[in-house]
Amino acid sequence: MVNIDDFDAYCFDLDGTIYVGDVILPGVKETIDRLRRYDKKLLFITNTSTQTREECLHRLQKIGISADLDEIITASFLSAVYFFEQFPKAQIYIVGEKAIKDEFSRFSLKVIDNPMEATHVIVGLDYSFNYEKLNLAMNAVRNGAKLVATNLDPCYPVLKGHVSDTLAIAKAIEVASGKKIDNIIGKPSSFYGSKIIEKLKILNNRCLIIGDRLETDIMLGKTNNFRTCLVLTGVTNKKDVEKTKIYPDYIVDNLHSLLWT
Repeated sequence: MVNIDDFDAYCFDLDGTIYVGDVILPGVKETIDRLRRYDKKLLFITNTSTQTREECLHRLQKIGISADLDEIITASFLSAVYFFEQFPKAQIYIVGEKAIKDEFSRFSLKVIDNPMEATHVIVGLDYSFNYEKLNLAMNAVRNGAKLVATNLDPCYPVLKGHVSDTLAIAKAIEVASGKKIDNIIGKPSSFYGSKIIEKLKILNNRCLIIGDRLETDIMLGKTNNFRTCLVLTGVTNKKDVEKTKIYPDYIVDNLHSLLWT
């Protein structure tokens, strides 16, 4: 368990940590409410590329969690920030859902329909991904476009198991094109970590990352000098820690067990 005063900010993953599907997980509301009573800074940090920040906010509110839009970071939103800051004149071909286009439009980034004119291909989870889309993206990358993935999650939890995620699609394009993925925006990247600190304005070691994935949530901490807590309500179990040799600072069964004062 964590002493509540050991950290100034608590950053929660969403899928597998706060909820699975539309079901809130044990201890979530009590923990969030308690942290707010102690005036702790909160962020909800997700690798989703299929929802905008507004959609994540609505989903949290639907299960009874109060939050502000400014407390939410998504991989789709940060991908737009990445291009706005580093490649503002890019011509971007999107493989993904509407959320990416919506976030990119807010930054007035140039999204194109012709993959052969692309300087970059951004890849997120695409529920209608097929052979035709694979070929279009592959040829764009073969033509010189840089391949960028919103996140590196291979799958994510649902109530009856798991479904494939962004990395499965990005890897297919990588293999077909013969070109490596140029950059990954989501957790555990240093870019994601820098935006967390930019928003929170605290020292890295005063921030606790809570999530269910070793390769993204816990590695986000190791990449960016945050402390970490693995919660066993999502895709990871204790045996996975020894298999991967990725060691969190804390492990809890669910958020009921997170805090003590």
